[in-house]
Amino acid sequence: MKTFTAKTFTIPTLKGISAKNIEEHLKLYTGYVKNSNSLLETLGQLSKESEKNAYLIGELGRRFSFEFNGMRNHELYFASLEGGTKLLGASSQLKKAIESECGSFEGWFSAFKSLAMTRGIGWAVLWYDRKDQRLLASWVDEQHLGQLQDCVPILALDMWEHSYVADYQPSGKKQYVEDFFANLNWEVIEKNFVEGIK
Repeated sequence: MKTFTAKTFTIPTLKGISAKNIEEHLKLYTGYVKNSNSLLETLGQLSKESEKNAYLIGELGRRFSFEFNGMRNHELYFASLEGGTKLLGASSQLKKAIESECGSFEGWFSAFKSLAMTRGIGWAVLWYDRKDQRLLASWVDEQHLGQLQDCVPILALDMWEHSYVADYQPSGKKQYVEDFFANLNWEVIEKNFVEGIK
């Protein structure tokens, strides 16, 4: 069976987000990879007697979407912190697309940070809708409820408490969002966008 392999990330010292927190967070990511592989293997075995195992196949299929999306969301998140802070250039394609969609980068940025403050656990995600060729932002509950069909994720901000509470406490959620963007490598996000529009 073909399996998923956990990626490695080279993340520099970050403002506000400790190396210990990143280390623990990466352990959760590798768990998503391990669980995705385990579920695929189990589903393959159960499928040999699919009628007999229909209930289990259905339940584990639902669980697989949680584990798989957790794996992919975290890959986006950690990759965006590699390479040190890099600003979004004035001439970038992504910045121009945001300005075209939202009127101004500053307006979009403020709204996206507000989205990240949604109560609950989940992700604030910027997507590229390939069908209508436009940018959309949405909240994804947990890992998998609210993913936008046929849209490419460009930017993913982890708002599960494990991503910030060790460094910020629950009351520091807003500062975590600010620090995430202070650490963000926008060149990675630009690359995600450019590849998404191909």
